[in-house]
Amino acid sequence: MSDKAVAGELYVVATPIGNLADLSPRAKDILMSVDVIAAEDTRHTSKLLGHFGIRRQLLACHDYNERERSEQIVKRLQAGESVALVSDAGTPLISDPGYHLVNAVREAGLKAVPVPGACAMVAALSVSGLPSDRFFFEGFLPAKGSGRRKRITELADFAHTWIVYESPHRITDMLDDMFTVLGGDRRLVLARELTKTFETVLSGTVAELQKILAEDTNQQRGEFVVLVQGAPKSDILDEEVTEEALRIMTVLVEELPLKQASQIAAKLTGLKSKPLYKAGLALKGD
Repeated sequence: MSDKAVAGELYVVATPIGNLADLSPRAKDILMSVDVIAAEDTRHTSKLLGHFGIRRQLLACHDYNERERSEQIVKRLQAGESVALVSDAGTPLISDPGYHLVNAVREAGLKAVPVPGACAMVAALSVSGLPSDRFFFEGFLPAKGSGRRKRITELADFAHTWIVYESPHRITDMLDDMFTVLGGDRRLVLARELTKTFETVLSGTVAELQKILAEDTNQQRGEFVVLVQGAPKSDILDEEVTEEALRIMTVLVEELPLKQASQIAAKLTGLKSKPLYKAGLALKGD
């Protein structure tokens, strides 16, 4: 395959997630030869292109204008122009814009060409030490605590490694919610600032990682890939919630937040908080 762009084709180009040396020679050649580059943030992409001495027309294509831009880009491709799609970092469409554009291009009978490279999720999985033969990528969990705990509950019994992205200002809240739903013994890996100067990959139980981040606030900085060990078979078979426990939960959820109610019920009954939390969700009709 030629390293030069071909007229009428869309190139989905992966860019570095931190270390600029990770831009592949093929990606560089494509970016230098397309007619226009559709970028999630043109300011960010301008800096990347400037580093490599690449000068090309930039077109903003992000979550808020992607549908409109897709129509424009399809017309440009049909007119014989070549276009590259890039996100701010990593592979486009992986928790980044681009789905509507690629879908529109393919529905128009045009060609979308992958130019692979860095992807934070794959990079983290490769060094996590967690099983990688089967895994599930969730993307970002809900920002609000109630929605986040509900989604973690839905993923709690998944038997294989699952992966989420998380921001620095929510990482400790996310760990607290995982402790509530999964318990303190589930194994996690926190991959932070991958390929950058302060890259760290921490492995341990939920409780151990909570302690590490609380004692060293520097470990709360940067963008995170969070990898969660799949549920052991013994955990997939839910512990039975007794009638007494359900009665206690019924009273507590009327007065307290669900997270606090399940923790108190666990202390009173000796059961784990996860099945009690699930029972509370059912009681609340969520």
